[in-house]
Amino acid sequence: MPPKKGVSAQEKRERLLSIFHDSADVFVIKDIEKLGSKKGINSQIVKEVLQTLLDDDLVHVEKIGISNYYWAFPSEASVKVEAQHRKAEADVTAAKRKREELEAAVAAHKEAHPDTAERAAALTALQQLQERHAEVTQQLAAYRESDPETVEQMRLSAAGAKEAANRWLDNTYSLLSWCKKKFSGKEAELTKFFEESNIKQAGRPHGGGKGLSPSPICYATHSPW
Repeated sequence: MPPKKGVSAQEKRERLLSIFHDSADVFVIKDIEKLGSKKGINSQIVKEVLQTLLDDDLVHVEKIGISNYYWAFPSEASVKVEAQHRKAEADVTAAKRKREELEAAVAAHKEAHPDTAERAAALTALQQLQERHAEVTQQLAAYRESDPETVEQMRLSAAGAKEAANRWLDNTYSLLSWCKKKFSGKEAELTKFFEESNIKQAGRPHGGGKGLSPSPICYATHSPW
């Protein structure tokens, strides 16, 4: 045998609502649960189905004392259905009017901007030019580093930085030489001062003696020593 078909949510609503319409009576929740069970609705979900009817104003509730009383009359349901029907018709009419307005606007636009073959070709050409422009711009950015002018500017900047570093180094050595002559016997203190200034001792490139080298950030190879 095929499995028994379950009851849909809408059908449960209709069955529960028929309890009120068939009797035109007022009920408490316990009575509704019993009658709903007879209609094939699980008593555990009667309250849930009843709440959907209350939300849609198909059933009314009034608290009297400590109990809630529920009722609904067939005439109210018919009035509500008629109101919903009138609203649906008004919505359909408004939608039709809006559609007509949109169709008129589209027709006016097409009349003012006819889709001629020349216009279509021009739009295609414009799109191709825009795509080509983007492609060339991307290639230019990729090759900019190998551009001769860019490379020359980088070379000149590097040469200028090296020259400035060498001048700084010359001035440092000159200052140290002057200080050693001016403050004879203070060589250790002078050396410590220069080391604290991030200038460390190293072998002289041209004399074999000891001198000072620039800090690690200076890459100059020239030295007056």
